[in-house]
Amino acid sequence: MNWQRLTQLAGAVGLLFSAGLAGAAHAETATVRIAKQFGISYLPLTLMEDQKLFEKHAKQAGIDLKVEWTRFSAGSGMNEALLSGNLDFASGGVGPMLTIWGKTQNNLKVKGVAALNAMPLYLVSSNPNVKTIKDFTEKDKIALPGVKTSIQAVTLQMAAEKAFGAGQQYKLDSLTVSMSHPDALAAVLGGHSEINAHFGSAPFQDIELANPKVHKVLDSYEVLGGPHTFNSVWATTKFVEGHPKLVKAFIDALEESMSRIKSDPAAAAAIWIKAENSKLSAADAEKIIRDPQNEWTTTPKKIMVYLDYMNRAGLVPAKATSWQDVFFSGIHGAKGS
Repeated sequence: MNWQRLTQLAGAVGLLFSAGLAGAAHAETATVRIAKQFGISYLPLTLMEDQKLFEKHAKQAGIDLKVEWTRFSAGSGMNEALLSGNLDFASGGVGPMLTIWGKTQNNLKVKGVAALNAMPLYLVSSNPNVKTIKDFTEKDKIALPGVKTSIQAVTLQMAAEKAFGAGQQYKLDSLTVSMSHPDALAAVLGGHSEINAHFGSAPFQDIELANPKVHKVLDSYEVLGGPHTFNSVWATTKFVEGHPKLVKAFIDALEESMSRIKSDPAAAAAIWIKAENSKLSAADAEKIIRDPQNEWTTTPKKIMVYLDYMNRAGLVPAKATSWQDVFFSGIHGAKGS
């Protein structure tokens, strides 16, 4: 009887696992864990969460979906969670995505699922003596989401290489400090910290530039030679190949979210402000959303430009022949770069 009971318990445990995402391909209920970061650049995911668009498209595919949303301040922490199996979809800048793509070529094979946008990143400073990046001294400290690996850190290295010459890409790295965008904003505007510069993103850079004591030093579009992907979503090959219906539902939900942003920027702004408890006015948020420089698209842009630099700098040893090598097939039909 004891063995029979044990067998019954084991069967019950198996059924519980099969009801979850990791259990079986025919599961009717799934739990997916998604992470995002701070800023209006994550608006497509914010709308997806608020309007339950992922659940909607999963339901159409015959899956009852439960989504668990988490928050990180940098892509490096997300990558750790993804590698440890505590996250299904990570999102962040191109830098962290390419880093984990390169490191997992022989195991988990992490790739991009889709882009979230194309947006310029501004390096701003409250030091009136800093007009270009050549003016920074040891007295200046630059806050960014993650030293070495964040898209801001990589873009700063690319700018340093252009400004100071080949082999000088790390010249400003000693001035950088890892800090979340909200904390960096407070530090720069507060004026009571050693942090007097911030390589951030919208809306933080917009709020900072509204202060007359703050000015723009660098624009990432100038460094990259035009619009580039800022944020993307990535996942492991095991997850994507194991759950094709869920991944398609995710991409469909993302496309619907972006369509809503484009068709009704005011509504999108209101949803974002409420969800983020932002002090930004609805008008200012809508202005950022409508800014022609900010593109809401799943199409990757200038991924290869970033990868080429990261290859040369030794940050990512793995190489690719095209951007499709870095992303899963779900968006290979896009006119990316």
